[in-house]
Amino acid sequence: MGSLHKFNFILLMLCFATLGSAEYLKYKDPKQPVAVRVKDLLSRMTLAEKIGQMTQIERENATAEQIAKYFIGSVLSGGGSVPAPQASAQAWASMVNEMQKGALSTRLGIPMIYGIDAVHGHNNVYKATIFPHNVGLGATRDPDLVKRIGEATALEVRATGIPYVFAPCVAVCRDPRWGRCYESYSEDPKVVQSLTTLISGLQGDVPSNDIGRPYVGGSKKVAACAKHYVGDGGTFMGINENNTIIDTHGLMTIHMPPYYNAIIRGVSTVMVSYSSWNGVKMHANHHLVTDFLKNKLRFRGFVISDWQGIDRITSPPHKNYSYSIEAGIGAGIDMIMVPYTYTEFIDDLTEQVNNKIIPMSRIDDAVYRILRVKFTMGLFESPFADPSLTDELGKQEHRELAREAVRKSLVLLKNGKSAYSPVLPLPKKAGKILVAGSHADNLGRQCGGWTITWQGQAGNDNVTAGTTILSGIKATVDPSTTVVYAENPDSSVVNGDKYDYAIVVVGEEPYAETFGDNLNLTIPEPGPTVIQTVCKSIKCVVVLISGRPLVVEPYIGAMDAFVAAWLPGTEGQGVADVLFGDYGFTGKLSRTWFKSVDQLPMNAGDAHYDPLFPFGYGLTTEAHK
Repeated sequence: MGSLHKFNFILLMLCFATLGSAEYLKYKDPKQPVAVRVKDLLSRMTLAEKIGQMTQIERENATAEQIAKYFIGSVLSGGGSVPAPQASAQAWASMVNEMQKGALSTRLGIPMIYGIDAVHGHNNVYKATIFPHNVGLGATRDPDLVKRIGEATALEVRATGIPYVFAPCVAVCRDPRWGRCYESYSEDPKVVQSLTTLISGLQGDVPSNDIGRPYVGGSKKVAACAKHYVGDGGTFMGINENNTIIDTHGLMTIHMPPYYNAIIRGVSTVMVSYSSWNGVKMHANHHLVTDFLKNKLRFRGFVISDWQGIDRITSPPHKNYSYSIEAGIGAGIDMIMVPYTYTEFIDDLTEQVNNKIIPMSRIDDAVYRILRVKFTMGLFESPFADPSLTDELGKQEHRELAREAVRKSLVLLKNGKSAYSPVLPLPKKAGKILVAGSHADNLGRQCGGWTITWQGQAGNDNVTAGTTILSGIKATVDPSTTVVYAENPDSSVVNGDKYDYAIVVVGEEPYAETFGDNLNLTIPEPGPTVIQTVCKSIKCVVVLISGRPLVVEPYIGAMDAFVAAWLPGTEGQGVADVLFGDYGFTGKLSRTWFKSVDQLPMNAGDAHYDPLFPFGYGLTTEAHK
């Protein structure tokens, strides 16, 4: 009996050993190197599981069941796509967690990665801190400030359970007629390069031994995305998604440099541009996506398409989807932002791989890159939202940071009818002052596009939480000063009382891509009328709220002072801080201010350079002691 017991014991131990070895999966072991984990997981995956990883679908049609059924690798919120109007951070996190449960319920348990546009703060989310758009940040020339904005944005995004943002836009906008010009830091690639610090803020500082590799420094950071590769800011006449006509030297010296810095900073993903380069769609450009970005620059993260980006390889879009899939995947795009017709995409791509139209090696390269980012950012270990971060959304410290960014972004272009009689800073103590204009008391207009909705919206109700410029002025002036507000005053209002001075705040309506393309770049009415009515009778400071320089030459003579405030975001108090001298003006133009649209495109260094205000211009004032 003793020998039988011994035999049974040995058999039992062998069973346990076998069971143990079967349960040990290298890819689930965080102690293993990322490369080992990726290779192990990739070796276990079926074609369906691989293609699922390459598929990004819209939140609207993403259920836990569908995610599990098709092994979906990524979900996104398009502009304005929210779980509910004015949804809380908890509601966002709950939605993402439910989707994640679907991904984790699959055979291999690969977490999905949720992505969202967070281009000036967590801009889809109610009560998030909205920072100045990039055109204003370019005027600060402050890489450390931009990095801190990245850090704050990462925390607010993580507060909602989201680990991936489609930011920053590193476009070099060469023509302000483009409706996305406000998403560009500058017309000068050097300024754009210097502000790729946003990536380090979002992701964390890449360790010195990992420079050039995708990097996300833990669960309080997010994966970033440099976009839109490449030449999106150089299209003909600034027409969105159009053709960038430029030689190789121009492409490499103007539009490509920010990507060098992004890769050095460990950017996790790169988004391809809708635009073409000399007639070749970027979404189908194997030379620039694979040969240059992946092979020459040794980018190790994953390349993602733009929204329906492969569809738009053909005209009209989606006309020949099989060709679009072949061309886009063949060019080197790893993840496709489908976002709706995902079963068609999956079926077609599967058929093309089975028929050897697209080689398995291309699929494996794509999935390897996607998994590398997911492992690197710790998504396998921490797939769910961290409820302890909920209070980071709209945090007061972040609003103070945004207010600082507003102050530093303001560019003073005129200060007094002569240099010897400056108007700014304004006295806080006055008898009566007039505040006028459509943008003085309007959060939606001062935030601009990509705020709560894709195109943005005017108004204060149902927009987001923040401080209008008018509220900032009222909070800053002496209690004895009477502030009169008239959005569109006529001459009876202007002349019917004695005002010490007037502040006129006018500008553009909110807009985003395509809808913001504009060939005339005039200040919309009634802005010019308000400027002329007020400034001919009262000493006036004009504050322009816009995503780009506009035609102001006809009115500049009537103004006593002129301030470019760009699209400052939710913290309008920052404008008042500088107008009244608590802080000095320090901003410098990150874009050339043209005289007439007939001059466009016109950038610093051009032979025909004759601006109203040159690139880098900006008057300064001292803060009151």
